[in-house]
Amino acid sequence: MELLHNFINETFNLWLNISPYLLLGILFSGLMHIYLGKDFISNHLGKGGFLSILKATLFGIPLPVCSCGVIPLASSLKKDGAHKSSVMAFLVSTPTTGIDSFLTTYSLLGPLFAIFRPLGALIAGIFLGVADYFFEGKTEKVKEIPKHRHIKTSMSSKLKELLRYCLLEIPKDIGKWLFLGTILGGLISAVIPKELFSRYLSFPFDFIITLVISIPLYVCATGSIPIAASLIHKGFSPGAGLVFLIAGPATNAITLSFVRATFGKRSFYIYLISIVFVSITLGLLLNLIWFSFDKNPEFITGVGGMMAFKYKLMAGIVLFMLILNSLFKAKPIIKKIDLEICVSDIHCTHCKFTLENQLKELEGVDNVVVDVKKKMIMVQGKIKRDILLKKIKDAGYTPF
Repeated sequence: MELLHNFINETFNLWLNISPYLLLGILFSGLMHIYLGKDFISNHLGKGGFLSILKATLFGIPLPVCSCGVIPLASSLKKDGAHKSSVMAFLVSTPTTGIDSFLTTYSLLGPLFAIFRPLGALIAGIFLGVADYFFEGKTEKVKEIPKHRHIKTSMSSKLKELLRYCLLEIPKDIGKWLFLGTILGGLISAVIPKELFSRYLSFPFDFIITLVISIPLYVCATGSIPIAASLIHKGFSPGAGLVFLIAGPATNAITLSFVRATFGKRSFYIYLISIVFVSITLGLLLNLIWFSFDKNPEFITGVGGMMAFKYKLMAGIVLFMLILNSLFKAKPIIKKIDLEICVSDIHCTHCKFTLENQLKELEGVDNVVVDVKKKMIMVQGKIKRDILLKKIKDAGYTPF
């Protein structure tokens, strides 16, 4: 009974400590989703070179996209003509951190980790992109990225999309992995004796174990935080925790398979070696800094516990209900689909706004929903397909 009580208590505390910061991160992520669309990212990936790689890395860092969620985005960017090295940089920097996970890292692991985590994403993205460009990408021919005439969208449309993204899409994307990460973190804290790691699995064994676990394991940037916090609490060095936070979200069996199939064997090895090298190097640097300050616990202590309990409790309940609602709520796409049209050059939220607003003007159209991920337009109403196709072409898109 005592073990169960400790497990519930540790899990509950982890959840409350991350909830306020994660809710704030979700709001910021929604604003970025509205004002920083995929087309903006695509148009800045350029034709290779350091500047293109730097831009791809910087654009990827704040986006709240997990290691599997970034795969279709990276694939779309590559198909649209973005340079391979830039896409590789984007592929590693995006899932490693995000504005939501940055705030959650600060809440659980303190200022040192809050600095090192986005720094790790930045260095990993640039290192990987430059390495891939040097060995693979110099001779790649890049086709021109298509551009569209996005219409000016109303504030009400943006607000509607902001609410949908913040209340449904983000909670659904991170929800089950956040639950799993918090439960595992609570289990580690409750079950494993603190002296086990500190006495028998200290440096460098903690680095090795962390890498072995993190490379094949799927864990999102946010879900990895409570696990890393629990490992450090039980005796792993902060550097080993950072290795998990960098390598865990950036590598898993699915992502590695995608890189191997899409970019080839050489790029696959460059991808894996770059992440391992950067995560270990930054982990060692973090340990060096921490040791130079006599292992001051303030540098790796989160601020989540400093907030008043009632505010954390309210945030924890709101976040819990948001995730439950997003996981079990039926997808409110459209009541009846009369026509479906695939449009390969749908890229972003602005594409969604443009097409939905244009097609809703047509007589006979009752409702229109554009699915950006599936590149599909779903129409409800009595209207001829040819009329829809002409309207889509007039908006600057290519239906088929």
